[in-house]
Amino acid sequence: MSLYDKTLEYCFQHTTDISPVLKELERETHLRTLSPQMLSGPYQGMLLRFVSMMIRPQRALEVGTFTGYSAICIAEGLTADGVLHTIEINDELGPLIRKYIQKAGQEEKIRLHFGNAADIIPALDEDFDLVFLDAGKLDYPLHYELALNKTRHGGFILADNVLWDGKVVASDEKDETARALCAFNNMVQNDPRVENILLPLRDGLMVMRKV
Repeated sequence: MSLYDKTLEYCFQHTTDISPVLKELERETHLRTLSPQMLSGPYQGMLLRFVSMMIRPQRALEVGTFTGYSAICIAEGLTADGVLHTIEINDELGPLIRKYIQKAGQEEKIRLHFGNAADIIPALDEDFDLVFLDAGKLDYPLHYELALNKTRHGGFILADNVLWDGKVVASDEKDETARALCAFNNMVQNDPRVENILLPLRDGLMVMRKV
């Protein structure tokens, strides 16, 4: 094990453990889905929970629910009257998502939408304090623009997987998703409407604040 891997393991060991419900959801996601690696996981989930608890959003948006892990983490930081709108394109995941939202006691705070985010986001009559983008990476520019229009000044947008296993730094990269994410990262970096920091956490997390 490299020194970097040992350092990461040390960080994991010194991070508060996730709830039993999230552990159960993680296990069932691995058992019942074809791409369990899409799950945020304990380390990133705890970060999302902390970010939400620091911001205390009244209105939040998530694009890409998957099995509901990150939605539950974000919901824990909402205000007492807060609502998280989460959008998932695969309605076959509905029973699993609803099962764990209910187990987590967040059914009053999480509003689940199925369909195309490009259709759903414009129809939401909300001003968001926090947005988490984690759906199709090729759609990030579109989802970003739609979400930014509905984010309050001073609000935050997070985009996951923006390093794409480090492939974004390869100048000769043939991976279409890596090229698209590289273009997205450059777009954010040059967007005067936001200030941003790219964190090398897990597979890369772009954190943006609307100015």
